[in-house]
Amino acid sequence: MPMMAKMRSLAPAFIVGVGVIFVLFMIVSDSNIMEIFGLRTNNVGSINGVKISYQDFVKAMDTERENLKQQGKNVPDEDNDQFRDEVWNALVTQTLIAQQIKKFGISVSDQEIRNIILGNNPPEFLKRNFIDSTGKFNRQLYINALYDPRNSQALIQAEDYVRQTQLNQKLQSMLLASITVSDAEVKRRFIEQNTKANAEYALVNLNEFPDSLIKVTDDDLNNYYNQHQDLYQIIPQRRLKYVLFSTVPSSEDSANVKLNLENIVSQSGSDTTSFKTLVNDFSSVPYSKDTLAINAFPASASDSIINAKPGSIIGPFASSQGYVIYHVIGSVPTNQPMVRASHILINQFGDDAKNLAEANNIYDQLQKGANFAALAKQYSKDPGSAVRGGDLGWFGKGQMVPEFDKAAFSGKIGVVQKPIKTNYGYHIIKVTGKIDKKFIVESLVNPIKASAATRDQLLSNAKDFNYIANKDGFDKEAKLMEYIERQTPPFSKEYNYVPGIGISENLTKFAFNNDLNKISDPIRTQMGYVVAQVSEIIKEGVKPLSEVKAQVRAAVIQEKRFELARKQAENIKSKISGDLTKAPSFDPKVTVTQTGEFTPGSGSVPNIGVDYDFTANVLKLPLNKVSDPVRGNSGYYLIDVLSRTPFDSTAYQAQENSIRNSILQEKRNTFFQEWLTELQKNADIVDNRAQFFGQ
Repeated sequence: MPMMAKMRSLAPAFIVGVGVIFVLFMIVSDSNIMEIFGLRTNNVGSINGVKISYQDFVKAMDTERENLKQQGKNVPDEDNDQFRDEVWNALVTQTLIAQQIKKFGISVSDQEIRNIILGNNPPEFLKRNFIDSTGKFNRQLYINALYDPRNSQALIQAEDYVRQTQLNQKLQSMLLASITVSDAEVKRRFIEQNTKANAEYALVNLNEFPDSLIKVTDDDLNNYYNQHQDLYQIIPQRRLKYVLFSTVPSSEDSANVKLNLENIVSQSGSDTTSFKTLVNDFSSVPYSKDTLAINAFPASASDSIINAKPGSIIGPFASSQGYVIYHVIGSVPTNQPMVRASHILINQFGDDAKNLAEANNIYDQLQKGANFAALAKQYSKDPGSAVRGGDLGWFGKGQMVPEFDKAAFSGKIGVVQKPIKTNYGYHIIKVTGKIDKKFIVESLVNPIKASAATRDQLLSNAKDFNYIANKDGFDKEAKLMEYIERQTPPFSKEYNYVPGIGISENLTKFAFNNDLNKISDPIRTQMGYVVAQVSEIIKEGVKPLSEVKAQVRAAVIQEKRFELARKQAENIKSKISGDLTKAPSFDPKVTVTQTGEFTPGSGSVPNIGVDYDFTANVLKLPLNKVSDPVRGNSGYYLIDVLSRTPFDSTAYQAQENSIRNSILQEKRNTFFQEWLTELQKNADIVDNRAQFFGQ
């Protein structure tokens, strides 16, 4: 029955994608989540003692893959590591939340679940399956489906989903009960969003006071250093030396992809299957029929494309996407012609006359029959084209500098032209092709990826190196085996980011959980397998003054400049008698400027940029009165607020509730993120996935 099918199809919807599994406590889980918490002998890890078995972790991944598949998404092989991390992180968060629910004794009764499901306004995820053609909820069909025994399994999953949602909502209510928004906060936000102002200001810029005017004593340095030690904190850091076994396709992988496409081409002549079907079955890029200029094709394919008969299937050709074969349907004329040209660039002598003489000499050799490509490789100073015998490929009008463009499009095919001059030097040009049509093609693309065999071999190499390095020494064996040994700069735990390698939670954990000179097992990263050694441990502390003296001196000088600017601003204010326009009379380096109308709540000021101290004062200073000196990013301001939107109580009343709710939601989101981060920080999380997945 269609209705039963609807109910049964609900089950995958109860597994929410790992990327959005927590949106302010709206956590969903499989109805059998407690199985994940069971004791197993082969565990991929544990969270505060709750073990995650290999079988249940794989089940969680399979469930999420299926959920993604129903959304039309797949997880490519190269994203498997990231996918495993996402599922693991979701399980960690889900488990920690479940533990907190248990800790606080939060529960949901069966009666509560029944009331929600059978109530007048059922949950949307159930209700939406029983909306009729007029857009109304058909309650009778809904009730019939609920009581149909054939839908019992789907109903159990629906109940589990509702139960988990209610548990999370109760936890949310408990944690967020103390979060409130004051009237003052709402009013301040309204003013920031709705106020426009115009101000006049004079800036006493720090640049008025060169460093030569400022004297810095040892006491100044010591006092600043002692008062600002938080600026010179040393966070725990590590440095690694490592060997990377990069996950790049082997020549055999490339050859296999090419061979597969060659087989498709060879069989296509006798196969009645349409090319579109082949694309849908074998291509990594969705089907499309395109009309392309010749320079849109790989350089290796251009001649074949031009010479192909309509209906031909040609290739494979190497491209930036992998290997590609084309079904050439035909061509159409275009008013955007293209040319193909080769050139020899001469500019190496630093003297125009010498460059011209050399270019003429090469031109003479070419007129006598010398090989253009050979001379281009020998003499041309355009490294990109020289290695290709001077070939620049196909290009359209306007893609080259004007002099070159004119010569190329007016030149005859196969004729070597006399040297022409551009900003780059002297060019000897030979036009090798012209075309005034585009090509209608279908394409089938296969990327070149590292095969399972290649990845296995890389892992085997990494394991061999790990074994020997532990036995005979990391540096010695890396050199002996001719592996490139790299070194990271110091890095912290933050974001699990390892410079030069990227985000790797496992590598970060290794670095911070092991002693100096410890060598890691092979760790899988997005770049490949890494075998690393802890080469430096930087402990937490404060940098000594001797190490940061230059920074402290610069900061002290800056503060003294601010103090001079403040005194100068005070002096100017005392003399101008409330008329800001007189300020330049007492300090010619000061100019008086108007902002024009702007929104101070944005924090940005026209002609100044972002300066929150300036904008905060514009919102609160009295109108038409020169302020006391206000410290900003560039010095001290004297500000005269010329106009400011008056407070609109009617608009405020209309917006008050929405602003309050917006601020409340922001506070709750922030609180939740901080709470969850702290929960994870203090949790005892054991991650043994590397033993199962080679990470």
